[in-house]
Amino acid sequence: MSKRILVILGHPSHDSFCGALTERYVQAAKDAGHQVRELRLGSLDFDPILREGYRQVQPLEADLLQAQADITWAEHLTFVYPIWWGAIPALLKGFFDRVFLPGFAFKYRPGKAFPEQLLRGRSADLLVTMDTPPWYYRWVYRMPGLHQMRKTTLAFCGIRPRKTLTFGPILGSTERQREIWLKQAQAIAAG
Repeated sequence: MSKRILVILGHPSHDSFCGALTERYVQAAKDAGHQVRELRLGSLDFDPILREGYRQVQPLEADLLQAQADITWAEHLTFVYPIWWGAIPALLKGFFDRVFLPGFAFKYRPGKAFPEQLLRGRSADLLVTMDTPPWYYRWVYRMPGLHQMRKTTLAFCGIRPRKTLTFGPILGSTERQREIWLKQAQAIAAG
């Protein structure tokens, strides 16, 4: 069954392994008959700083308005990003701060401890690169960047995390290993 998929590249550079994962995933999803849109955050024109928090409305730039329209359109989101300093890159965090706003992604309700999830009904996959061995990131660091994305960002807004693939260590990886990782991204896009 065809799905509407939005792929969000959270690495600022298109010429990165995250960029290669994005390209492979997008092509495989299109080949499988899905409708696909892409957001490459490094190409968007926006201020990633939420200047006044939620105390004051900060008008959204045209690229962020289009991003909200693309998220609304999508049934499934795929985020491709690196783990830097144990967490998501500042560019991706700034994107969430500016786009996943009250009234769009969630809505506080009087007398309720948790907000209404306004992006309910969508699913998401995470394709995550790192220079730390993924087993070490999981068992020693306890995966803070993955928990941040899956639980305190996506699930908070009603997006159901589906699959998470971690690729690493990227530093020192061979062409053969990278091709295996690209094929893994391709396989989940086709599914």
